[in-house]
Amino acid sequence: MTITTSSPDAGWLHAIAAAAFLAASVPHAALNAQGLESPETVNRIIGSEVRQEETRTATEASKVTTAIDRTRENIGTVRKTSKLDKVDIVFLTDAARSEGGPPPAIETKVREHQDDIAELRQEIEANALLFNAIDSRRLHAEDVLAVEFDDPGKIVIYAAAKPQN
Repeated sequence: MTITTSSPDAGWLHAIAAAAFLAASVPHAALNAQGLESPETVNRIIGSEVRQEETRTATEASKVTTAIDRTRENIGTVRKTSKLDKVDIVFLTDAARSEGGPPPAIETKVREHQDDIAELRQEIEANALLFNAIDSRRLHAEDVLAVEFDDPGKIVIYAAAKPQN
């Protein structure tokens, strides 16, 4: 004895009903979402002091190249980071694309570790704390060259960019 509980068309009907339900709930979900334009909301998400500094690459060259060399191990730390006391963003203003990019020594390191740096940037974008920290300074992950975890609870993000006003 064969018992058929639904016709082949019933599956499509269920799928259409589910899609209609989701489509109807999207405007309501958008109304309930927290806006990230509010500084209070961003500060609550980050939960850390975010500082920025502008400098020339020559001043930080050895720190940046060391941090680039440590990118593979820092990817895992970025992935696990959920709380920080301080986020320092170092803008290497003379390494910005508008200035011709990083100097040759750093550019060589970036090319040498390009796959790891690409993965690091993805992890920063996937980490709510770090993404909102860089976004609060209008920095794009694609401009991040390296990160350095100096002390427990502190990260330094090196970026080839100029701060946007």
